[in-house]
Amino acid sequence: MMMSQRRGIHLDQSELLCKKGCGFYGNTAWQGLCSKCWREENQREKQKQIQEDWALAERLQREEQEAYASRQQRTQSQPSITPFSKFEERKTKEKSSKVNTVTKFFIPSTKTPKKGAPSSSTSRQSSVDSDIATREFIDFLKPLKSGREIFKQCRAFTESMVYKRDMGAHELSECVQDFYQNLSERLQIQFKGSTDQVECIMDEVEKYMMTRLYKEAFCPETTDDEKKDLAIQKRIRALHWVTIEMLCVPVNEEIPEVSDSVVKAITDVIEMDSKRVPKDKLACITRCSKHIFNAIKVSKKEAASADDFLPTLIYIVLKANPPRLHSNIQYITRFCNPSRLMTGEDGYYFTNLCCAVAFIEKLDGQSLNLSSEEFELYMSGQASPHWPLTTGASSSSSGSAALSQVHKRLDLLTGLGERQERVLEKARQLESDLIDWTDEVEQKVQSVLESFPPDTQNPPASTASGTAAASSAIDSDNVENELLPPPLQPQVFAG
Repeated sequence: MMMSQRRGIHLDQSELLCKKGCGFYGNTAWQGLCSKCWREENQREKQKQIQEDWALAERLQREEQEAYASRQQRTQSQPSITPFSKFEERKTKEKSSKVNTVTKFFIPSTKTPKKGAPSSSTSRQSSVDSDIATREFIDFLKPLKSGREIFKQCRAFTESMVYKRDMGAHELSECVQDFYQNLSERLQIQFKGSTDQVECIMDEVEKYMMTRLYKEAFCPETTDDEKKDLAIQKRIRALHWVTIEMLCVPVNEEIPEVSDSVVKAITDVIEMDSKRVPKDKLACITRCSKHIFNAIKVSKKEAASADDFLPTLIYIVLKANPPRLHSNIQYITRFCNPSRLMTGEDGYYFTNLCCAVAFIEKLDGQSLNLSSEEFELYMSGQASPHWPLTTGASSSSSGSAALSQVHKRLDLLTGLGERQERVLEKARQLESDLIDWTDEVEQKVQSVLESFPPDTQNPPASTASGTAAASSAIDSDNVENELLPPPLQPQVFAG
């Protein structure tokens, strides 16, 4: 990984390829080699180790034979052992055997502890996924003449691997890759070089096998994958202050389409952890990368280059902080169909992701065009790119412009916060006034009701009084009724 003269990250595309010059994509987990060259190199190392072990065994055997011959010669030259000396020799052997037997009880076991039993819900979900994958695999193989034989081989292999839980991750990967290679070679002969059909079958084989072996193959206890996952997450959290300008990322997130693509890229790289099949995890990386290319294209209004892609991918990984990133990369490296990692867009994007993670692990001040003092201040939290530095270090014009823009946005956010506080204060005051007004109205109504109690007496039953009440009720609306003369009373004359 090289730094260009301008501030930014530059990676020569030749650095993505296998160091053996075969033309396939390399991988940092394989020391820069492709899976094919790595396996060949590994096989040579194994053969060399086997030869050295055989030579050592032969040498030890010769030495043991010579020592045995010399002991025989000394035994023949010495006088016979007396019965008492034989008794002492036998007693000494019995005593030493007893000591060794007792000591075994106190020697800690060197065997790797087995994984704890998974929860019932996890086991049920895993069983459901395995059943679905099995049915889909059988349905896929039905039209093929050799489908039954392929299924038998795959099922036998996965069932044998389930019982090898103490096997190391490297040995498990070797077994799976050997099975892939042998099955692929037989399919090539059967289908007479039909690469597309063979690849299609191998994809389904990988899906079936890795769905069933996921618990044993992903982040096994025999590795330090979990420890490295936590280290990478902690490293990314510590780099939360890295800005888009420091990485020289050609993306303008103020454009809605660009912002949407960035969010989708972050979502895809996080979603990778929820997939079980290496191919599906690679598909998440590919979708993430395509969203990145779209964001760069919209921002620059031209096609994105490889030099633009890697810094943007690093920025996306820093913003997303994907869960179990190291374990997912190792899982893909160990158990993915090797042809997919060596060629094609999946292999290219995966290789770039590995480079991005390696860059984040080794990130320093020079990579971001910062002095070591500034970098340490940012990492320790004593300073931030959003605050003006007091160390006297001069910044570039682009950095000053970026800081000025950040300060403006911070001032805007501060103003919005103050306005929000004022609105909330007025809302609380209005709520208090409404409560006081309600209480006051209730008190006035109660006072009126107490001053003028309602008349509950029944009116008189006489007709005259009823007529007077009716006329009183009729005249009640007349405000001038007090000025009228009293009504005439009927008089009875005797005739």
